[in-house]
Amino acid sequence: QTISQPYIVAEMTAALRLSGTEKVLEIGTGSGYQTAILARLCREVVTIERIPSLSAEARKRLAAMAIGNVTFAVGDGSLGAPEHAPFDRILSAAASPSVPAPWISQLAEGGIIVLPMGSRYDQELTRVTRVGGRTETASLGGCRFVPLVG
Repeated sequence: QTISQPYIVAEMTAALRLSGTEKVLEIGTGSGYQTAILARLCREVVTIERIPSLSAEARKRLAAMAIGNVTFAVGDGSLGAPEHAPFDRILSAAASPSVPAPWISQLAEGGIIVLPMGSRYDQELTRVTRVGGRTETASLGGCRFVPLVG
């Protein structure tokens, strides 16, 4: 696994347009670095990681920092977390050729998804906004992430 460069974490976080009241789904907990940042900037974070040991270590790190507004889950991030939906924001630390349908269905009206979208070697950081039952997509520039494994 890899960790995103700090400037990418900052860019993705800014692209979420957080006001502090949001419930955020994070796909790919990893080390918990992005999770900790999100937890300080929003009301609640649900983070899902497919590798149990990574999730457990991230949970320990955030507990040591007294961060208490995060729910950890282990599983297939491509399915989202329907038991915790709806989400105001969804952030993915893994690239997908398109936005997984479960994420769209779990996104609240007016919600935003930020993800790397494209093939393994040609990806664009993308912001998807749900407006009036449809989605609007904006490219935020090139990037390179590990693929989403479902």
